[in-house]
Amino acid sequence: MNQSSSAVSGWLIAPVVALAAFMEIMDISIANVSLPHIAGDLSASASESTWVLTSYLATNAVVMPISGWLSNTFGRKRFFLACIAGFTIASLLCGLAPNLASLIALRAVQGAAGGGLQPSGQAILTDSFPPERRGMASAIYAIAAVVAPTVGPTLGGWITDNYEWRWIFLINVPVGVALLFLVMALIREPPVARDRKERAPVDWMGFGFVALSLGCLQIVMDRGQEDDWFGSPFITGMILVCAAAFALLIWWELRHPEPMVDLRLMRNPDFAVIFVLMLMLGFMLLGSTYLVPAYTQGLMGYRAVDAGMVLTPGGVMMIMLLPLVGRLSNKVDARVLVAIGLTVGGLSLLWMTNFYLDISFGWLVLARIVQASSLAFLFVPLNAIAFRGIPSSKTNNASALINLARNFGGSIGISFASTLLTRREQFHQSRLAEYAQQLNPSYPDYAHSLGGALGTPADSMTTLASVYQTLTDQATLLAYLDDFKVLGLIFLALLPLLLLVKPGQVRPAGMTH
Repeated sequence: MNQSSSAVSGWLIAPVVALAAFMEIMDISIANVSLPHIAGDLSASASESTWVLTSYLATNAVVMPISGWLSNTFGRKRFFLACIAGFTIASLLCGLAPNLASLIALRAVQGAAGGGLQPSGQAILTDSFPPERRGMASAIYAIAAVVAPTVGPTLGGWITDNYEWRWIFLINVPVGVALLFLVMALIREPPVARDRKERAPVDWMGFGFVALSLGCLQIVMDRGQEDDWFGSPFITGMILVCAAAFALLIWWELRHPEPMVDLRLMRNPDFAVIFVLMLMLGFMLLGSTYLVPAYTQGLMGYRAVDAGMVLTPGGVMMIMLLPLVGRLSNKVDARVLVAIGLTVGGLSLLWMTNFYLDISFGWLVLARIVQASSLAFLFVPLNAIAFRGIPSSKTNNASALINLARNFGGSIGISFASTLLTRREQFHQSRLAEYAQQLNPSYPDYAHSLGGALGTPADSMTTLASVYQTLTDQATLLAYLDDFKVLGLIFLALLPLLLLVKPGQVRPAGMTH
């Protein structure tokens, strides 16, 4: 058995590694609600301030898939420490940034440094636990990976409202410093890394294709809807560059003896299927996490903190279920657990199509709890299956690809949900507007009743404005319901993919068949 620390229990290493991943993942979403404050304080437009998010995500996406190669080349512990140090320093400088340009540049550095924390952390956890407890290792990591995106917007909104937006970055500094000392004390290099005497040649071409393809794709996902997709020459150019770079990346990496991104892992059928399912896990996690707060804030008038409180009980439920699923993953066919997760997740999203404008806070929380509980049944067995049959020397590379799938799935989910929401809102508004005209026999009665309730004539500007606002709210509501429906159907449609996964209980990660 290969362990990254033979002298220190994995139970001491686990919270340290999970906290590092939690810090990095939370920073993906913590700045979202603070963008208006950042733009106002740094004299920038709302559109310009979104680059604070885009720059972080783009560099994060570039580093993540090559983190396996970097860990193998420079040593996992050394690379992990460098990522923590770089992330901490960049966070400090982000909090002190004097203008928007410097903040965007520093966020890019922060994203690059953080890109290695998730894959390296998961690889450390996988190798720190004995085979019979690796399901629990996945559960501990899942707490960070799944709960952090939920906590981020709530914490960011609270900090911004009560202190200043700069503190959403500065709070990382003491955490990062503490992590540096803990990692140095607790974690050791795995035997595979210590025994490696010769460093692999640098795959510069592979790195260039990774940077072009994933960097451009992240920009497209983050800004596509805002810039009207193919209606924007910039977005169109990014898509063409991304497609060409992806094709060249696949061609080059499959031929290279020491590829920076080990795409040969996709030849393992289980790993390839889990890669797709992990992509959809990120799709569901961040897609729904985007929709629920947007629904409560946009249609129900919730504050950012209150919208976050709708999500928080779901996070608590995940934390409670993850250890249970971790134990079950070594006793029950992993495909059964994943099937439960996909079914509950899909049906819970279809249940959300019953939302209405006066729905209570309690029902919103209950719906989110049911939906979030499905994620526990997905994350743990998917991670365990992904490392089944992967040799110890490939743990870093496999972890990099799996984490890339989840993160990019989240970006795709947010982009898909926001685009579908906008398009369906326009569709429903145009259809409802057909009824808001004098030739519709029911319209005069509706206008008179609404005017009577407002104490104004049916043809007054106040009544007409109320009619327009009512139609807009109804169109937006229907668009959200369409979004929930499509996401739910997509998840139920993924169930047949489980037939491609080998049956049986999860075997020890990092060991060959």
